[in-house]
Amino acid sequence: MTNWMIAYQGEPGAYSEIAALRLGEPKPCETFDEVFAAVENREADYAVIPIENSLGGSIHHNYDLLLQHPVVIVAETFVKVEHCLLGLHGSSAETAEKVLSHPQALAQCRNFFSAHKNLRAEVAYDTAGSAKIIAAGSDPSKLAIASKRAGELYGLEILQENLADEEWNITRFFCIAHADNAICPRMKKMPDTAQQKTSIVFTLPNEQGSLFKALATLALRDIDLSKIESRPFRKKAFEYLFYIDFMGDSQAVNVENALRHLREFATMVKVLGSYGVIA
Repeated sequence: MTNWMIAYQGEPGAYSEIAALRLGEPKPCETFDEVFAAVENREADYAVIPIENSLGGSIHHNYDLLLQHPVVIVAETFVKVEHCLLGLHGSSAETAEKVLSHPQALAQCRNFFSAHKNLRAEVAYDTAGSAKIIAAGSDPSKLAIASKRAGELYGLEILQENLADEEWNITRFFCIAHADNAICPRMKKMPDTAQQKTSIVFTLPNEQGSLFKALATLALRDIDLSKIESRPFRKKAFEYLFYIDFMGDSQAVNVENALRHLREFATMVKVLGSYGVIA
C-alpha cells in the first residue's frame, strides 16, 4: 500500500496529526497556509485541516483558504479531543504555576482553571507544541494541556485526563487534495451516493430574498442541508460568501439540477468536493 504524505498544521502529537495518521505519513507544517501550499505545490499528496469543533465552532481561516487554493475536499474525519494535563516527572497541578496550550484548548478547560486558582493559563502556538516546550525545559512549575499522544512522544507524565468542560469535544477535519487528484484512496466505500456529503461556496446578488431562493434550490429537490456558514467577501465590502454542506453527491441528478438552478442567479458557485467518511 502506498504510504501517502499527509500535511497537517502543528507539531507531532497534535490532534491534526492524529487525523493525518489515518491516511498516511504525517508531514508537519507551521501554519495552515503552509499546509495548503504543500498540497498545491505537490510537496504532500493530501492534507488534513480542522474545519470545525463541536465546542469552539468553525475555523474561519481554513474556509477562506479552501477558496484561495486549487484544492478539493475528498474525505472528512472526526477526532475526539481528549485534553490531558502534562508535566515533567515530579510536577503536580497543586505546586505548578503556569499551564501552556493553544488558546482554544485553554478556553475549553475553564472549569479546570476555576478549580485550580494557583494555575495561570499561558497561550502557546499549538497543543503539542506546548508539550514540546515543557519537555525541552526543566521547570516543574510549568505544565501543558495536550493530547495523551503528545505526552507519550515528549516523555511527559500525564497528571490528569479529561480536562475539557464538556465530554462531547470533537473536531471535524477535511482531507484535501490537489484539484487534479480528486480521489482519496482510503475513503470508506459508501453504499449509496446519497450518503455522501457535498460542500459548495457561492455568492449572491444583494437582493431581497436571494438567500431564500438559494436554499430553495436544495429544498425543492429534498436535499438535506447539514451546515451553512457565511464569510465576508474580501472583494466587496459587506457582501458575503456562503459555504454550504448538504447530503448527496455532486454527480447525482437532483444535486446537478439544484446546482444548475443556483447558477442561474448566483454570481459565483464553486463545488469544493463530494466525499465520504474516514473512520
